[in-house]
Amino acid sequence: MSNESPAHIRRPWNRRSPFRACYFHSRSSYGCRESSEVRGPQGFLIWESPRTLPELAFEDEDGRPLTLADFKGKAILLNIWATWCLPCREEMPTLDSLQAQLGGEQFEVVALSVDHAGISVVEKFYRKTGIQHLRQYIDPSTLATSTLGIEGVPTTLLIDHNGREIGRLVGAAEWDSPAMMDLMTRAIDGIRN
Repeated sequence: MSNESPAHIRRPWNRRSPFRACYFHSRSSYGCRESSEVRGPQGFLIWESPRTLPELAFEDEDGRPLTLADFKGKAILLNIWATWCLPCREEMPTLDSLQAQLGGEQFEVVALSVDHAGISVVEKFYRKTGIQHLRQYIDPSTLATSTLGIEGVPTTLLIDHNGREIGRLVGAAEWDSPAMMDLMTRAIDGIRN
């Protein structure tokens, strides 16, 4: 673990920075549906009504198969990211902080890596960056991106206690900011707007 404060990588994005997400070259019909939405903090889109999510398979750090159904009963912030994505790397300390502050029986930040190299690169990144509160999840097939209609990473979905998507953000964010903390607290409490 480095002696450097994570502050030097916590808030590098700003209105002048052109790099907020790393984009793919494929499209999926899931992400292209029209829907009424409300803009939340940092551009977070909150759907007018919750969306049913398709089945999504991935693994934990021990190689145990999981799906989103394994998290039913708790609100989750599903962050799709990769170690090769600079905006993803930069926002991870704020996701770790959010998990440290709000994580528990009712809420979890699920940082799902789409690295083809597998869980070892995630372990190395967590160790090097000092990530302590996030569990390690991997989808080396990267099917999560097409399944969820994701065109770039990071993309983060807020999922309610019933496993439905209530909003998403494409690009990096300051997840432990007061406005984001309030949004997550409302999701945990089941309050929509």
